[in-house]
Amino acid sequence: MKRWECEFEAEVLAAALQSRWPDRVDESLRRHVESCEICGDVASVAGVMDASRDEIRAAAVVPDAGRVWWLAQVRARREAAKAAGRPITAAQAVAFGCSVALLGACFGATSTWFQGALRDVLATVDGKSLVPLLMEHGVLAAGMAAAIVLIPAAVYWVVVRE
Repeated sequence: MKRWECEFEAEVLAAALQSRWPDRVDESLRRHVESCEICGDVASVAGVMDASRDEIRAAAVVPDAGRVWWLAQVRARREAAKAAGRPITAAQAVAFGCSVALLGACFGATSTWFQGALRDVLATVDGKSLVPLLMEHGVLAAGMAAAIVLIPAAVYWVVVRE
């Protein structure tokens, strides 16, 4: 039966990764690696990995520390400004919604023709046709429908954009 692991495997791997293999290890460990197939594979693979690590490290382009620090500061400021603006945007959206509601309530309470049109709408719901009412006040109905749809959509797009 073939062995799957060796008790010296971790020691050989540590020596190879620390660049001690084969010059700065005990003679007994070197002899063991020559006779053990598992440890021999570990030493050869770890040596190749160590050599490739040095090649990759030499080819790596590391940016200047001052530039990295500066970019981190710019990013932190941008994120802080964005985080600080979120509650302000939410408060503005709520204030805008309240002002539109207040404006609508004041308009409805003070406009006699609007109250008459509202009574006509409520009266036509009982079985009468809405067509004459819409013919008389079509522009008003279209404007109100547009306001009901467009104002929340505009607020949503402003909040999403930020």
